Amino acid sequence: MTDITIIGTGNMARGLAARAVAGGNSVQILAHGDKAKADALAAEFTGQVSTGVLGDAITGSIVIPAVYFDAAKDIVARYGDSLDGKVYVDITNPVDFSTFEGLSVPAGSSAAEELQKTTGAKVVKAFNTTFAAALGAGKVAGQPLDVLVAGDDDDAVAAVAAFASAAGLTPIMVGPLRRARQLEQTGFLNILLSANEQLPQFQWNSALRFVPAA
Repeated sequence: MTDITIIGTGNMARGLAARAVAGGNSVQILAHGDKAKADALAAEFTGQVSTGVLGDAITGSIVIPAVYFDAAKDIVARYGDSLDGKVYVDITNPVDFSTFEGLSVPAGSSAAEELQKTTGAKVVKAFNTTFAAALGAGKVAGQPLDVLVAGDDDDAVAAVAAFASAAGLTPIMVGPLRRARQLEQTGFLNILLSANEQLPQFQWNSALRFVPAA
C-alpha cells in the first residue's frame, strides 16, 4: 500500500508531494483528468511516486486532496465507502469568494466537520495554514513550518503528525476536529494578508510560527 495519496497537480499538491518524498514516503499522485499532469509532477521528485487520474483506486493510507472545498466534497462523494478507515487530511480554507469576507460553511461548523458528516474516513484538519511555496521548501526564513493538526481520532492525528515530523515540519496538535473552525479562520486571515498588496512582506511566502517559551 502507498503511504500517501495526493489528489491534484497544482502548487499545494507539489508542496505536499515534496514534503512526503522528503519524509521517505511512497506517494500516489492523482490528476483531475490529464494523467500527463500527474506524470510531470511526479518527474520532479526522486523516490517511489506513482500516478493516475481521479477515479482510479486510492492506494494511500493517508489521502490528501489538494483541492478547494467544493471539489473536496465531490471527491468524497465519488469515492464513497472506499474511503472508509483511511486518514483523510482536509487542507481547505472554504473562503466565500463571492464576498471575500468570510467562510462558506454553516455557522458553528467547518469544512472538515462538514466533510466528516459524509465520509467513513477519519478526517483530520492540517496544512490549511501553510502556503504551497513554503511547503516545498519546508521552511521560511530558516524556520521549520508549524503544522496545526485537529482531529477526533487519535490514531489518525498521530499518523498525520508523524508524516509532518518526518517531513521536517513541526506538528502541533490543537485539539478535536471542531478546532478546525479556528484553523480555517486562521488560514483565511493568512490569505487576507497575502492578498493585500499594501503588505508586500506577506505575499504567499510567509508562515505562522508558534514559539514556545524557553
